[in-house]
Amino acid sequence: MNPNTQFLILRGIQLFSLLLIGIFVYVMVKEPRTLWSGVSFLFALAGLGILFLLLIFRYSDWLQAHTPIRFLLLLLMILFMLAVLLFPLLLVLTFFIQGIQVLRREGLRPQNLLSLLFAILLFAYLIFWPQLGDWQSNFAGRTVYAIVGLWIAYGLLLFAIYAISALLNLIHRRDSQNFDYIVVLGAGIRGERVTPLLAARLDRGIALLKKNKKALLILSGGQGPGEDITEGEAMARYALSRRVPPEKILVEKQSRNTRQNLEYSRELMERTHPRVAVVTTSYHVFRALLLARRMHLPCKGFGAKTKWYYTLNALIREYVGYVSLSYRLHIFVLVLLSCLVLLANILPRYLH
Repeated sequence: MNPNTQFLILRGIQLFSLLLIGIFVYVMVKEPRTLWSGVSFLFALAGLGILFLLLIFRYSDWLQAHTPIRFLLLLLMILFMLAVLLFPLLLVLTFFIQGIQVLRREGLRPQNLLSLLFAILLFAYLIFWPQLGDWQSNFAGRTVYAIVGLWIAYGLLLFAIYAISALLNLIHRRDSQNFDYIVVLGAGIRGERVTPLLAARLDRGIALLKKNKKALLILSGGQGPGEDITEGEAMARYALSRRVPPEKILVEKQSRNTRQNLEYSRELMERTHPRVAVVTTSYHVFRALLLARRMHLPCKGFGAKTKWYYTLNALIREYVGYVSLSYRLHIFVLVLLSCLVLLANILPRYLH
């Protein structure tokens, strides 16, 4: 190949890789409260991988002369391939073990079965789905097999992107960002007392308040079944017991869900373009941010820690909640993909 042509091709690949990384940076700076944050992160990983391969190609002669470094790179590549191959199995084991822990510690309830059910279904897909390849012996079986497989792959990919986006939206350079309002989203209370989960949210909000001296703390939550007072009132009592000045507290008592938490809290904000932080449990942050974005409420999300075994189960529940918010889009995508598969199976029959 002509050296100039080779140079241009390599430079083009390099620029393309940098473009992929640049897309990720742009999304995270401009508007991270979207699934594009997860998608662009995967783009950035691909870009870094391409740059890594280009470096190996560029310095291949140098690597030939340095055996220890070449051996180390080979070892890293083998470990990476093993990690990719073992990842599905590790994922199944992780969700299975954590699912058992959820049932042991939280009780046998439908909402606590999500991790275990996900592990079982994923295991069945990995082991038994390939065995159904005999369906492909005829047109109908081949089409159904391809469409169902595509649906499953789409759901798993969407879940992975959701999880990555949720994680990225929990990462902040610093807590002190001159916020005007810190909104702590309510959760269930016992009688008049906050639960450990809600206490963790409040502690995170109070810690954030200490680093943003001019901010006001909005405690949002109405009264649900079995609660003697509103969640907002219980949260205010807790905040006062942690020495938060009364003049720093605003209480919202009408909301019944996350959307109302955000809507009614915004009504308490007096500033026209406030800087807002939303505090909730880590696994719940991203869905709250998606709702806030739909309401055109600029904000950043901060997560309170919770038990790891419960986080995975709750993450699946949050994912289901996200899909229910945008189900029309995903139905459209699945129908479009199904039509493409059907077309791909029909065309060869007529071309021959």
